[in-house]
Amino acid sequence: MMRRSLSLVGAALTVLGAVMEAHAVSHLEATAQLQGDGRTPAFYSWNGPVPAAPGKLLRSEPVELPLLIPGAARGLRILYSSTDGVGDKARTVVSGDLFFPAGEAPAGGWPLVAWAHGTVGLDDICAPSLQGRSFRDVTYLSHWLSAGYALVATDYQGLGTPGPHPYLNARPEAYSLLDAIRAVQGRFHELAQKVVIVGQSQGGHAAFAAATYKAAYAPELDLRGTVATGTPYISAPESLLGSDAQWQGGEDDTIYYRLYLLLMAQQTGPEIDLSTVLTPLGRQLFEQARAVCNTRLEFDTEGAQLTRANAFRPGALVRTLRALGPRFAYPTLKAGQPVFLGIGARDEEVPAAGQLQLAKLACAAGTTMEVHLYPEATHGQTVNLSLQDSLPFVRRVMAGEPVAGNCDALPPTNPPK
Repeated sequence: MMRRSLSLVGAALTVLGAVMEAHAVSHLEATAQLQGDGRTPAFYSWNGPVPAAPGKLLRSEPVELPLLIPGAARGLRILYSSTDGVGDKARTVVSGDLFFPAGEAPAGGWPLVAWAHGTVGLDDICAPSLQGRSFRDVTYLSHWLSAGYALVATDYQGLGTPGPHPYLNARPEAYSLLDAIRAVQGRFHELAQKVVIVGQSQGGHAAFAAATYKAAYAPELDLRGTVATGTPYISAPESLLGSDAQWQGGEDDTIYYRLYLLLMAQQTGPEIDLSTVLTPLGRQLFEQARAVCNTRLEFDTEGAQLTRANAFRPGALVRTLRALGPRFAYPTLKAGQPVFLGIGARDEEVPAAGQLQLAKLACAAGTTMEVHLYPEATHGQTVNLSLQDSLPFVRRVMAGEPVAGNCDALPPTNPPK
């Protein structure tokens, strides 16, 4: 009788184990779907072994004509190996694009610009190499091509390729950028070894992160400098989200960013009780954020007249994100190469005061900073307006000329609007 009972118990445990394993698999699949995985062409899924070394090109294909940046002689969609920046150990696969200027490459190859894009969403279908880029960004990147620079543009870890996109997580952004450079420089002889990193908004965060991770992660790269515009300095969730009182319950240009940040928080905290963070209206738009890209979500939040007051429980999002604060942070504020920082005084999405604080702290840490404040520029306007100063900066650093910086003459931390 005892033996039979034990057999029944063993059988029950076997069944229970199978059920639990199936539940774990389905939970992982459900989590991936909740983070916007899938709905991409086969190119973005790599089924072979991932190389032990990061920054290896796995495959490429021509970019379709509608997605080819004006001024590019040809473009390639690329897939390459990288390091999972969340865990900092496992290998992962990242997608992106490579664009070549028109004409013959100069002696030594085309100098390279590594582009870091701004917020596009968290769903795989939002990857710029798949959905294309805004007119603002196309205009900006065309200027670099016409100036004689090749462009490599990462989608970042988890955009396009399997796995969640760790939005505004400094280390994955940095690794994705640095490994994109490795991948194309190691395969295409038309490219020079010297490179600059350029980014806007989330991409400004990624660009500065790459500049500060470079020494430890990719010391062999000949990185000459970094250009960042609309750059978040996230010392704490409060500094990222701003004051609720600032908006006084009215229209908020940053509301959809807050939905994406909460979605990112779910990656590491799937047990988060959304009812304690979001109102019923906020929950509806949060579910919309899972499946649409930023321009659609911004339009939807405006149409729903979503505000901080009617979307979020008071103080709940800051409390939810506080434990994730270290993920936003740069490893150091001392970059080994000069950094150009372009700041719009009328930037309400990434306020100028925070960007100027980053500049002053980076100066104090020993980074050579060239800071330009554009008095009439908004967040979106700064990127193209800054070309008048960033192009000469890049020409100087590419030529190996010294950059003095202007740390001794920075604008006030709270510039007039």
